[in-house]
Amino acid sequence: MQPKKEIRGIIRISGQDLKGEIPIGRALSKIKGVGARLSRIVSEIIKTNLKLDDATVVGELSDDEIGQIEEILTNPGKYNVPYYLLNRRKDYETGQDAHKIANDLTFSVKQDIERDKNIYTWRGYRHQYGQKVRGQHSRTTGRTGMTVGVLRKAIIRVAGASAPTAAQAQQASAAPAAPVKGAAAPTTAPAKGASAAPVKAAPAAPVKEVKKEEKKPAK
Repeated sequence: MQPKKEIRGIIRISGQDLKGEIPIGRALSKIKGVGARLSRIVSEIIKTNLKLDDATVVGELSDDEIGQIEEILTNPGKYNVPYYLLNRRKDYETGQDAHKIANDLTFSVKQDIERDKNIYTWRGYRHQYGQKVRGQHSRTTGRTGMTVGVLRKAIIRVAGASAPTAAQAQQASAAPAAPVKGAAAPTTAPAKGASAAPVKAAPAAPVKEVKKEEKKPAK
């Protein structure tokens, strides 16, 4: 019975800190640029080349074995990994299929974006203004800054809640107006069948007669 190897707590592979108790296949998928399918294929290559079993965890690997794993991840094409799993096919500078991981992948993506901005392609234009690049909708998603449409709808909703509806306005116009405090009470209409009381006319003001002054004879 072989003695158990000492398991280290944290292992750094290709610039990524990995927990020592994680199996190799699952640990490789946590490295940027290595997906789930590529990690399964690479883990099988690592087990075959390094003579490891399925129960091996990352914390049991030596420094030499970690160096070989990084070599396989950097150049998977040399170990018969299918070319369609590589993330840099027909590279702009070299024209060859390559695979970038970790910081190299981040730097390459930034270089591609800056090149699109400099030659002012449509992708570069969208990148420059922070818009969607791959044809997604931008009316309802991916908004940044002030959303004018949503703000306007919220204002209309608040104003509509405070303003009376059409039915309420019609009901208010049909209802009699409330008497104002201190105002004279309105006259009531005569009952049905009763004769209306005659309205007395107010007497006219007397007209004063203006007497003409008699002309006195001159002395």
